[in-house]
Amino acid sequence: MSSSAAINTGSSDAAADAAKAAAAKAAAEKKAAAAKQTTLNYDNFLKLLMAQMKNQNPTDPMKSTEYMGQLATFSQVEQSVNTNSKLDALLASSAMSQAGNLVGRSVTSADRTTTGTVTSVEMTKDGLVAHLDSGKDVPYEVGMTVS
Repeated sequence: MSSSAAINTGSSDAAADAAKAAAAKAAAEKKAAAAKQTTLNYDNFLKLLMAQMKNQNPTDPMKSTEYMGQLATFSQVEQSVNTNSKLDALLASSAMSQAGNLVGRSVTSADRTTTGTVTSVEMTKDGLVAHLDSGKDVPYEVGMTVS
């Protein structure tokens, strides 16, 4: 994700709404990027298919069933790309929902060196980062303690 979304302190409903909005925006950006990537791949596939048809041996042409098999295989790959982008959006939404619940709570970093109360949570391309009242940042990762 190229942009980052932040959740500031406030009521838990406001934090949850902000988390949902940020997750929706992130999902839309990922979907647009995946659609662009799929379109480029689909165009490339069609160009390759046309080149294959133009350059085939006229005395032994490729059967139409082979073309259909290639097209079906490409269609399956395209659907897998779409499924992956939807799963990424779901994971981002889940992460933002969890992040909204951190605001106002005390956390300790995984390495146990930083402790403080979360004032806001930011989603970056590298993951979630909790901003503490002490001015320090703690990455949201395995081993982090929330109390």
